[in-house]
Amino acid sequence: MAAQHDGQRPPLPPFTEETARQKVRAAEDAWNTRDPRRVALAYTPDSRWRNRSEFLTGRERIAEFLARKWDRELEYRLIKELWTHDGDRIAVRFAYEWHDEAGRWFRSYGNENWEFAPDGLMARRHASINDVPITAEERLFHWPLGRRPDDHPGLTRLGL
Repeated sequence: MAAQHDGQRPPLPPFTEETARQKVRAAEDAWNTRDPRRVALAYTPDSRWRNRSEFLTGRERIAEFLARKWDRELEYRLIKELWTHDGDRIAVRFAYEWHDEAGRWFRSYGNENWEFAPDGLMARRHASINDVPITAEERLFHWPLGRRPDDHPGLTRLGL
């Protein structure tokens, strides 16, 4: 997400549509680094998560979870899109593509609900995710690993 300033991680709540979109893109960019420690810094030290059926509390557990995730989900590429926002909360929908060690491709679809602390760090994250097997030919996310290029279509333009 955005760089920290004076212990804060802007944009800060309450969110406008513009700042909510900035927060969503910053989160997408961070997750596309696949760097568990960097991503975990966007969360409060006592952040609470529900990811599928796993419940986590704290940055260290989040970083451990993300390391396991990206060891298993190879060539991970993610797109997030703002769904709605209000005050200190943002809801997003997302999709990501990845393959397993056997080379089987998947597209994972989901929704996240985020709640932020006043300093702009995420205090709560609730994610619901479904994995759909796809063929390599069905893949839609074709940028080099890392940040999605600005000219690559988002979920709506891709028909997802």
